[in-house]
Order: sequence, then C-alpha cells, then structure tokens
Amino acid sequence: MLRNKKASEILYGVHSVDEALKAGRRDFQEIYTRRKISSRLMPLVEQAERFKIPVRNMSQTEMTLKTGTDLHQGIGALVSPYPLIGLEEMIDYPGPVPGDFFLLLIDGVEDPQNLGALVRTALGVGITGVVIPKNRAASPTPAVSRASAGALEHIRLSRVTNMASTIQTLKKKGVWVVGTDACAASSLFSIDFTPPVAVVIGGEAGGIRPLVRKRCDFLVSIPQGGPVMSLNASVAGAVVMYEVLRQRQTAKNEKD
Repeated sequence: MLRNKKASEILYGVHSVDEALKAGRRDFQEIYTRRKISSRLMPLVEQAERFKIPVRNMSQTEMTLKTGTDLHQGIGALVSPYPLIGLEEMIDYPGPVPGDFFLLLIDGVEDPQNLGALVRTALGVGITGVVIPKNRAASPTPAVSRASAGALEHIRLSRVTNMASTIQTLKKKGVWVVGTDACAASSLFSIDFTPPVAVVIGGEAGGIRPLVRKRCDFLVSIPQGGPVMSLNASVAGAVVMYEVLRQRQTAKNEKD
C-alpha cells in the first residue's frame, strides 16, 4: 500500500481505519495510536506493519488534537482523500440490468450521522452506488466514515452538481426513479422494484426538493400505524432499501 505525501484527511475510529485498510482504496501515510495499545487495536497495528505504514504512538490528549475529536477510539490515520466515482462510471457499472442495478440518491441530507447510516444500509443491501449533491449536503468526511462503521470506505459514491439533471440522465439509461414523500398517495409496497431503479431520499427538514420530486417517475410513502410521522431520513431510507432487496430476492427465488 503506497504512502501518499499529499494525503489530506485524518480518519479516526477502529472501524473506519480497519475498513479503509481492507478496502485498499486510500493511500496511507501514517497511522496514529495511543501509547497503550489495546488488544482491539493490535490487529490494526500489525496490519499497518505488514503494509509498511509508519505507526506513531501518542498520548490521549495528542490523539484528540491530531484527529480533532475525542471519538477516535485510540486510533487515527493520515490518508488520501475519499475516492469518488464519476456518474458515468457509476451508471455503466455493472450496467442497468434487471435485478441488479440499484442506486440510492440522497437529496440534501445534511447530518453526517444520517448520511453515514444510509451508506451503511446501502452497503448492506448490495447497492450499485450512492449519489449525493455537492452543495447543501453532508459530504463523505471522516465523520461520515465513522458514522457508517467504515462502510463508506467500500461504497461507490458520486457527487453531482445537479440532482434533477442526474435523474434525467438515469431515465435516459432506462432506470426508473422512485422518490419518497410522506404525502404520496402510493404506498412503498405497491411499486415493483425489480427493474433497474434509483431511489431518492430527501433531507431531514424539507424532504426531496420540488424540482427533484417533479423529475421522479413515482412518489411513494411508507405506511405507518402510529399517530405521528416518526421516521427520519436514515430510517426511511433503510425501510425502502430493504423493500427493494426483499422484492428482488423473492423474484430470484421464484425463478430458481
């Protein structure tokens, strides 16, 4: 694993550093650990030594100053920037084919915790990739990597300037675009998610933006039995993603 002198981010937390090492998509310049290395950290230190990555021991205070947080769990890493994927590359891999192609479009989620949770679920359902806007939205920072328990290090993620235009591009490629809207008349469970699909999840406050909502092929709501609409962006996204997975696994089992 090459060391890059231009590395510009500091990952922190056991899962973030561990998954970044496993993913092999970032160059590691240096790894930081607290002086008293726990049994939990030892495998990471040993892995760093195998990759010939320098390991520097620090006090707890120094670790907090270096990583910029007290949530470092005793480990950090100076690494190259997050490896984004271009939209065209995202669309062409592996290609919109039934039962396979599935994108998550996250329109304006600003909380790194929510973005991290969505990315973690997306990786769990085997998604093709995640698309986020460049402006007014959380970006793939070390905080998001930690919130995702390191899932961000494996996910294919693209940042786009215009989400509405992105939807148009996807539709031209034969991808159905389904937006989530608490007021939509159609239920999530009434939609066929087995064709190539992109699901749009809106931001914490206003949901999907008007123009993005207009470009969607379908709008769906998640049925709820309680007296208030209680699902936040990350939970709503998880419900929708697992419904897509459920339908596709059911369709596959019926063919076998």
